[in-house]
Formats: sequence, C-alpha cells, structure tokens
Amino acid sequence: MYRSIIIALLLLLPAALKVHALDQQFLPAATAPAPDIAGKSWLLFDYDSGAVLAAGNPDQRVEPASLTKLMTAYLVFKELAEKRQNLDSMVYISEKAWRTGGSRMFIKVNTRVRLEDLILGMIVQSGNDATVALAEHIAGTEDAFVGMMNEMAARLGMSGTHFENSVGMPGKDHFTTATDLGILTRALIHDFPEFYDYYSIPEFTWNEITQGNRNILLSRDSTVDGVKTGHTESAGYCLIGSAKRDNMRLIAVVLGADSKLKRADLVHSLLNFGFSNYITREVYPAGKVLKNVTVYKGEQEKVAVESAAAIHLTVPRRSQADITQVLSIPDYVIAPVEAGQALGDIEFTVAGSSLGHYPLTTTTAVADGGIIDQLMGTVMLWFE
Repeated sequence: MYRSIIIALLLLLPAALKVHALDQQFLPAATAPAPDIAGKSWLLFDYDSGAVLAAGNPDQRVEPASLTKLMTAYLVFKELAEKRQNLDSMVYISEKAWRTGGSRMFIKVNTRVRLEDLILGMIVQSGNDATVALAEHIAGTEDAFVGMMNEMAARLGMSGTHFENSVGMPGKDHFTTATDLGILTRALIHDFPEFYDYYSIPEFTWNEITQGNRNILLSRDSTVDGVKTGHTESAGYCLIGSAKRDNMRLIAVVLGADSKLKRADLVHSLLNFGFSNYITREVYPAGKVLKNVTVYKGEQEKVAVESAAAIHLTVPRRSQADITQVLSIPDYVIAPVEAGQALGDIEFTVAGSSLGHYPLTTTTAVADGGIIDQLMGTVMLWFE
C-alpha cells in the first residue's frame, strides 16, 4: 500500500525540473571583439566543452597541406594503443618513401628505421618520407592507408574531409575544413594523451641532420604544447596551435596565412583572446547522478540517471549572468531498462542563451519484475 502511495505522489512531479543557478558565477560579458584573422579559414574552440569562441569560414573547403599528417599520426597512435605495433618496431624504407618529395627526414632507402624515430621525423621534422614509410608499414601500401584515413575521418564525423595521400600533397580530392581539423585535433589529444608530448619536442636529429619544429609558438609561449604546421603554395601557411593555462585548453586553427610568422601571430592572437575573455569549468564530473526515475514492472522501483561524461561549460569571463539548468527526463520508464540507456538530457542556459544539451544515461540495468511487480505496474499505468 505504501509503495503505491509513494509511486502515485511521484507521478505528480513535473517532467522537467528547474534547478537553482549553479554556484559558479561569471562577471559581465566580454566586449572585446575577436582579432582580425587574415586567412582563408580559422577557428578557436575550447577543448573540454567544444564551445566555439571565434570562427571565420570554418566549413569552407581548403587544402590541409601537412596538417594531413595529424590523421596519419592518429592511425599510427591507434595501432600502438591497440598493441598491433610498438615503438621499437623496425620499419622498412621503400624506394617510394625514400623518393617522396617535399620536407624530409632524410631516411635511406632499403634500410630499417625504428618506428618511434619515424614518428619523430613525421611530427617534429614534418618528413614526408617518414610519413609514407609509416603508412606503408601499417597498411602495406600508401593507397591502402589512405583508405583507412578516409574511413577514420567518417567515423570521427569529419564530413567535409577527403584524403588522397598521407602527407598533404595537393590533389583534386584532397581537402578538409577548419571544423574537421578541430575535430581531429581534439580526438588526437583526447584519445592518445600518452603520445601528445611528441608535438612539443623542439628539434630532432636524424642522419646527422638536425631540424627544428616548425611551430615557432613552442619557443614563444611556454603554455603552447602543439600542434602542427603545414604549407604548400596553393594551401598557404597553416597552423593548429594548442595551449593550456589554468586547466583550460584552447585549440586554434588558422589556414591560408601569408607567411610562417603570420600564421604563428594569428594563432597566438586567437589563443590569447580566448584565454582573456572566456573561462571553462567542470560543472559535473563523469558519473554524477542527477535524478532517480521511477521504474514500472521492474525488479527495482528506481533507476538513477547520470552524466556519463564530464560536463564542461565555457562562458564569458566577465559575465554576471547566472547559469541555469533544466533536466528533461521522463516521469517514469517501463522495465526492462538497460545500463547506459539514454534517458533525456540536461540543458544549460546563461542570459537566455542555450549553452547546449547534454545526454543523460541510466547507471544500472533493471530487469523485468515478477508477477506482483507486473500487476502493480499495469495498475499504476492506468492513471497515466
């Protein structure tokens, strides 16, 4: 009897529950405009929240030049993480890899080179020869590896991207967007943090030839720890830069600048603008239970819903507007319930503007109940 009364009372609660403003407040909105960017396409976003802080033509199709090597690196890192390769694997250097033009590591044909050395040659020296050698080692041929690149681009949601080669040589069907490069960079840092340090190495020596990292921001700003440069005559000068200050990481993409110095200046100005005018905080950690939902016809009367992933919000640093949240979840569910089942979402707003919807999922499974549970559930559903 008490159980039925409690369930009936729960049904009187609204489906969406408004919660008081979060404890974190931010002082009035930044008025500084984003810096002028002289490039074909550009983008600034927060790594944790994914919030776009400034952009210009971010979905315009452009040539990626050597930024292509980020996808090559992603696939190499994936092979390492999944134990199909190791850093001490010896990689055969084919004539094709040796003859590849453009920037080079200066590896020798018909030799074998340690895989980690090729990674350093690809990342620090931007060696096209090292990159082709890695592609051939992973997939047998560069063409087969390019197929893997395009498959991974689709899996990551890079809908404006298609690759023709592993190094970034110009091609009719070799293109991307600033948005897609942001997706790839964020995935690379998130999925393979153990390998991200390669992007902050200032120089690398091979075959008695020392070459410096082309990302000059590494020596200009100690908070910058990556990521990659690119250049062809048709693509212009490109740079993706990332920096972390006070546990806030920003990523800036600039494509089609006029010079090496200009691309560095533009990326640096975007990063400084973002850190000066925005702040990112974790609102809820992963696994934070936000509400218990009634379950009918199940072995349990309740199931908890949680933020499966940590929720971060990025807002203007000088905003006094409160952040509010609205939970939108059903009053009840009917068993069976799966663990990790999507069950509504939470929306955050500030000053009337939505900061996004974040999915909520169940923490545990709830199996079908016995005969009594089934009968009680049926009766209670009559009142819905």
